Amino acid sequence: MKTNDLVPRVGTPSIHPDALAAAATAAIREVLAQGTAANTARSYATALRYWGGWFQLRYGQRLPWPVPEATVLQFVVDHLARRGTDGPVWELPATLDATLVAARLKQRPGPFALATLTHRIAVLSKAHTLRGAPNPCAAPAVRELLSRARRAAVQRGERPRKKTAITRVELEAVLAACDDSLEGIRDRALLCFAFASGGRRRSEVAAADVADLHRVKEGTFVYRLVHSKSQQAGASTAAEKPIVGRAAEAMAAWLEASGVREGPVFRRLWKQRIGAGLSPAAIGAIVQRRARAAGLEGDFGGHSLRAGFVTEGARQGIALPALMAMTEHRSVASIMGYFHAGGAAANPAARLLDRPIEPDPPLP
Repeated sequence: MKTNDLVPRVGTPSIHPDALAAAATAAIREVLAQGTAANTARSYATALRYWGGWFQLRYGQRLPWPVPEATVLQFVVDHLARRGTDGPVWELPATLDATLVAARLKQRPGPFALATLTHRIAVLSKAHTLRGAPNPCAAPAVRELLSRARRAAVQRGERPRKKTAITRVELEAVLAACDDSLEGIRDRALLCFAFASGGRRRSEVAAADVADLHRVKEGTFVYRLVHSKSQQAGASTAAEKPIVGRAAEAMAAWLEASGVREGPVFRRLWKQRIGAGLSPAAIGAIVQRRARAAGLEGDFGGHSLRAGFVTEGARQGIALPALMAMTEHRSVASIMGYFHAGGAAANPAARLLDRPIEPDPPLP
């Protein structure tokens, strides 16, 4: 069956499912112009491209602007699984679903995870807000449907998937798996830098530049963090991150062994030759590869170091403001989202039942 056979005929010229309506294309430009981080900008573009492709296949015409409220509701039920008599069901036709996958607008057939669906709606909402258009995503019916969807997901036991935290114990094992080859020296410095400077994100590690790294004395560097979510949002944060002790030693060893004097700190290697800077995806792959080499079990990735830094800091009783100054979190709620259940047993509040009962002080 041809792709065109799947598209309803409504009297308007068809466009390829990975093409965008002019209005959606303009929305992308406006969203990208708002100073968002590169990864965020790409995710916005992907989401809006998907909206255009889905609408074209579903309705046989280009995405209108503003998007009707009924369209948003249809999008939700097309992509949100619910319990049926014989298992989960959703409204997106299988042939249309397969076409979206074939057009590379969707990674795999089936319903979206709730987080993905929520992100798609949020991007469409932001695009309408930026253009001053009536926002269908803010309609009471849409908000109520999403609220009920979140409750249903919790009742089904769905939880956000998080990367396994690399705390001090896991980090020691990962560092021990790094040998004294040039690659091992690089990976040791990368892992120590990402963890010790506040649990840096993959994109922040990839963007680390020698120009922002200053040796203030033997065994101490100060790194000026320029590329971060907080900086992009214009938040006032402590951009200088100390790199001290073992992390500083690992950084000095890498700079000396590699001869890197300018540009990206962490580079690709080809047969002991220094190449271009590592990408964020390559940073995550290094963490995964080193975790496997260390024999660790879990779902590891770039965010494992960020979660591990917060979890380890809480275990060691580091004051929350000090942790937040390093991570650049701006709210207690957001940083606590990185405190992993793996550290729960070390929470001193869990020992309240086992502590001796202290007598009340006598009344004056």
